[in-house]
Amino acid sequence: MNLDRFYAITGRYASLRVGIVGDFCLDRYLEIDPTKSETSIETGLPVHNVVNVRAQPGGAGTILNNLCALRIGTLYPVGFVGDDGEGYELSRALEERPGVRLGLFLRTAQRRTFTYCKPLVLAPGKPPAELNRLDLKNWTPSPSLVQGIITSRLLDAAKITDALIVLDQVDIPETGVVTQRVLTSLGDHLRSNPEMLVLADSRRGLRGFPPVVFKMNAAELAALTGARKELDFDDIKRAAMELADANHRAVFVTLAERGMVGAGPGGRIEHVPALPVRGEIDIVGAGDAVSANLTAAIAGGASLREALELASAAASVVIHKLGTTGTATVLELQEKMTREGLLEDVTPA
Repeated sequence: MNLDRFYAITGRYASLRVGIVGDFCLDRYLEIDPTKSETSIETGLPVHNVVNVRAQPGGAGTILNNLCALRIGTLYPVGFVGDDGEGYELSRALEERPGVRLGLFLRTAQRRTFTYCKPLVLAPGKPPAELNRLDLKNWTPSPSLVQGIITSRLLDAAKITDALIVLDQVDIPETGVVTQRVLTSLGDHLRSNPEMLVLADSRRGLRGFPPVVFKMNAAELAALTGARKELDFDDIKRAAMELADANHRAVFVTLAERGMVGAGPGGRIEHVPALPVRGEIDIVGAGDAVSANLTAAIAGGASLREALELASAAASVVIHKLGTTGTATVLELQEKMTREGLLEDVTPA
């Protein structure tokens, strides 16, 4: 990619409208100072003294954070929070983000706010060390009323956006935002609007999703295609191309240290190697950075390879940010791609 193309693609970001449909959660970081350790008089157990609390949107909110970092013009979260303190924190964190509109976001007493509580020990001269996490989840199916409201708001978002990202973050089916009812409605909408850009990712795999742009890792691809063994590189490319042809949509497969593969209908295939690792890394949030940057790039007019290159650079930026679920700005992408020789300056002297 050259600088002119980079500027042409990222220059469109400010005019884009993107909806994020999925499981928004609260990432709450408890920063612990180990020099202030105590022992509880009552229990005799060690006390971890928290000296700072940070809260930011997680889950689908991590995708939103990345889109905000790219300065996407307008963002519409479609999801829910509970009528609880965590829901207040998450809603406040979302509304503070630039370009975010919460008119399609639901607060309901029928659900609790999905929360990851992450105690971090911050010792001088050392990377942050995460202790056992404390999570709050929903363990029962999302009520019919909640599903109906989410379905209606998803369709509202589809009418006013240039692209949708769908993220299924929950471990137990039907307990979150992306239920089968929601997916069925999305599929019905896409049959009437086949040009709509929708990218989907799910930690439980994309089986049962309508034909949209699929983003997954190699293990998820193997499970989706019914492979009985781990797929080698040629198998991955072949399976991605077959799936792209079947869905008439692009397919993206993340391969960790092997980079990323993108396939398009008609036998198009691209592979972008992973960028070098420099020092300590934290892979949390890298996949969401990829989803956000792929969607923004495609909506901004990028080719298959250009979208892969931008997403790969974003993942590299994010994994080098420790103690937080990081994001990548357009300037950081440009600096990373320039440093790694991925941007060619063809502007006349």
